[in-house]
Amino acid sequence: MSKEEILSLIAQGEGQHLEFKESVAELDRVIQTLTAFANTNSDGGCVLIGVGDKGKVKGVIIGKETIKQIADKISAHTDPVLYPKIEVVKESQDKGIIVITIDGSPNKPHLAFGRAYKRVSSTTTQMTRDEYERLLLERHKDKFQFDCQLCEGATLEDIDEKKLRWFLRKAKAERNLDIDPATPIKEALERLKFLKEERLTNAAILLFGNDPQRFFLQVRIRCARFKGIKGLDFIDMKVMDGTIPDLREKAMKFIMNHIKHAVFFDANRRYDRWEYPLRALEEVLTNSLAHRDYLSNAEIQLSVYDDRIEVWNPGELPKPLTPQDLKKKHKSIPRNKLLADKLFLIKYIEQWGRGTNRVMEEMEANNLPEPEFQNLSGGFEVTLIGPGISFEQEIEKQKLHVLEINERQRQAMEYLKENEAISRRTYMELNKVSNKTAFLELKNMVEKNILIKEGRGRSVTYRLKR
Repeated sequence: MSKEEILSLIAQGEGQHLEFKESVAELDRVIQTLTAFANTNSDGGCVLIGVGDKGKVKGVIIGKETIKQIADKISAHTDPVLYPKIEVVKESQDKGIIVITIDGSPNKPHLAFGRAYKRVSSTTTQMTRDEYERLLLERHKDKFQFDCQLCEGATLEDIDEKKLRWFLRKAKAERNLDIDPATPIKEALERLKFLKEERLTNAAILLFGNDPQRFFLQVRIRCARFKGIKGLDFIDMKVMDGTIPDLREKAMKFIMNHIKHAVFFDANRRYDRWEYPLRALEEVLTNSLAHRDYLSNAEIQLSVYDDRIEVWNPGELPKPLTPQDLKKKHKSIPRNKLLADKLFLIKYIEQWGRGTNRVMEEMEANNLPEPEFQNLSGGFEVTLIGPGISFEQEIEKQKLHVLEINERQRQAMEYLKENEAISRRTYMELNKVSNKTAFLELKNMVEKNILIKEGRGRSVTYRLKR
């Protein structure tokens, strides 16, 4: 690195990728910062020794053994060992700036003096235990994925046989799974890869457990129906527990109890429409259960407002996926692969990498805004925007279209929205028609199950059928 390049680097100031140290006496802090760069930044970072905090170049005296001593101390006090690039840029005949550069590491987390560090802007701070364990798990994810880990204390008595049999029947029907639903419990679990060393995995308890929350308190969905759009007051709040299929079913029932639903008939058909597409909601809930971070103590949160539904689960998108990637063709990067494989068997997951695309398609088919995806507060959130008042307006239009009534009869329907009943005389005056026409058209609406006729003779009136 040239002197001009050093000055250009110093001019940038300390930050996420750059640290200044005045002297070699601060080497312990230098080593902590190098591990922070390796742990936090994909492109690493650089420490300049011989530069003050405010960027003033001071230089350090560099002896014959200085660089070797620095390299030896770094290797002696980092684990896994860091091997940074160390070079000297001469400032004067006897002084220079020591430039130590480290790349981002695929072998993180690295420790300095037995502790893990991270870089936050221009500061090096110690990682929390959770942060350290998360990085460690990521490094050994093929061996230590949560769903593949052994469930401490769980035995075959913790398996609900009915839930296992249901799973086997459904998997056979949906994906032609080659396991007879009557297979003995232990053999079925072994063939599903839910038994390791004669012990149950976490995934087995999540799918078939009698009481999953006895082992995993965080495996819940906290559901809330808020009044209005700000989330200040509850209309209803429930905490759901059970297996993953139980949780999806209970959460769907909660949503269906708190969103609008239109059902209406003509003579031969039933019309049934929900405020939100149910398939999109099922997909969002399945994704939150399949891909959440089960090491987190947080629960999945389902929030229903007047204008939207939000589903948040702990665990951000696995890198390199971004929220924008989910709106186009993308690869699937499952956080819990064993679990995702089994949910695929029962068709909770249709095709890997297509779930969010299907949500978008369902929303578009229902003339609703595209879903919003974002990493939020250490988790991932999906927001589905509803139709608002336009849902009721559209249903009314559709009802009238299905009922195949003429414009005068539509006018009578509008009148009955504001009034309890309509008489034949009122119909005549409203539409400027004869007594006979009014009689025939009101009779036609009774035959189509739109109106109910009440009274006799001149006192006959017509009301909307509820």
